[in-house]
Amino acid sequence: MKWEKQGLIYCPDGSVEWARHTALQPTPLQISDDIIRVFLGFRDDDGVGRVGYVDVCADNPREVVQVSERPCLDIGVPGAFDENGVVPCAVVRRDNGIHLYYAGYQLGHKVRFIAFSGLAISIDDGRTFQRHSQVPVIDRSDGELLFRAIHSIMFDEGRWKVWYGAGSTFLTGTQKTLPCYNIRYMESDDGISFPRNGQVVIDTRESEHRVGRPYVVKMNDQYKMFFGAGSEKDPYRLAFADSPDGINWTRKDDQLGMEFSDEGWDSQMMAYPAVVNCKNKVYMFYNGNDYGRTGFGYAELLEWQ
Repeated sequence: MKWEKQGLIYCPDGSVEWARHTALQPTPLQISDDIIRVFLGFRDDDGVGRVGYVDVCADNPREVVQVSERPCLDIGVPGAFDENGVVPCAVVRRDNGIHLYYAGYQLGHKVRFIAFSGLAISIDDGRTFQRHSQVPVIDRSDGELLFRAIHSIMFDEGRWKVWYGAGSTFLTGTQKTLPCYNIRYMESDDGISFPRNGQVVIDTRESEHRVGRPYVVKMNDQYKMFFGAGSEKDPYRLAFADSPDGINWTRKDDQLGMEFSDEGWDSQMMAYPAVVNCKNKVYMFYNGNDYGRTGFGYAELLEWQ
């Protein structure tokens, strides 16, 4: 693969109370011929995330058309699984609306945080969302005790196919504890009810403590996965795998063709990729340094290998 980086698209300027900093985990959806709506997790002064969006031009995503003035999905009620933040993960059109799968966060006493997947539905092209339920659509289970977050879901071959991140532990790092999770797969009849466990399809290797945010696309009957891999030394870098069936994957990180920049907003971290095909072009939206504090940008695909 050969990608050409196109640079930073947007970073909050600190002027909005609910979106002081960070544009986390870009999750794009083309809402018209001309507009891609990129859902993002914006954070307040306390680091609590809320879902908003940035509309960009489909022909030239560097051109910002509009930024949401208020959250399209706010935090949950006190005590709920999403009381301490919500971040977009996957978005699909269905049933004359938009279904947003998001990660809801709670703080822990013996672990730093826990995160599970909620579902919210929009009937106005994503300007506002209503929760399907105040409880997660995928909650904790044995072997997936602390983290379960849907990052890709597609209706394919008569089933809803789901790739998600899950894990049960933190490691003790030199400065803080490190969340441990890998990439798993499951299927659903309706995209709302899910099995209690899936199967691991991509695990960590060597010094990695996590692989996550699997963003899967299907092209020419082949599945392509773009994801993040992290170690304590390199908190996140981009990774790639492909599969003939969506279950059996081969990592091919060296074929991705995307490296850190020498300087600037994505020189120390590249994370949370999302790949979309738009007007015969393929774009990758992603975060840079410090988990989105430097905003989000994109690259354009020049050629598949």
